[in-house]
Amino acid sequence: MAKKPKKAPEAEGGEGAEEAPKSKKKLVIIAAAAVLLLGGGGGFFLMKGKSAQANAHGEHGAEKVDPKAQAVFLDVRDMMVNLSPDPGASRATVLKLRVALELKDAKVEATVKPLMPRVEDAFQTYMRELRASDLAGSAGLYRLREEMLRRVNIAIHPAKAEAVLFKDVLVQ
Repeated sequence: MAKKPKKAPEAEGGEGAEEAPKSKKKLVIIAAAAVLLLGGGGGFFLMKGKSAQANAHGEHGAEKVDPKAQAVFLDVRDMMVNLSPDPGASRATVLKLRVALELKDAKVEATVKPLMPRVEDAFQTYMRELRASDLAGSAGLYRLREEMLRRVNIAIHPAKAEAVLFKDVLVQ
């Protein structure tokens, strides 16, 4: 195929023919700069996130973990509660439960121990309203754990429990 001869710039007005290639060059340069900026910014945030995770896990930095500042588990007395009857049920259902509270450190444990009667009261009054069907399956136990954690944190405020851990759960 033969190439067609280009028209002379004077035929199109002179300036218009020169501006079209310049605007394309400018557009390419702007696009390349944008790609570099976005790539550099994304790389920065990824590296920053990785270094923050590494510091949180103690991989970098000179931070030493105080062995006394580790999680503490505080046992709550065994509880046995009559549950509300399910509709149409003829016999009473009993819930026997043993739990432990996960606390951040020993300082929080010292704050929480004197408040244990308040915690036990919050648990007992809540559990008496439950039905056996409320505790069915893992979803029922998950809801029970979340509600107990909410209630224990209200009872021990300003201290905070990290988790409620089940040791034994028996529904008869």
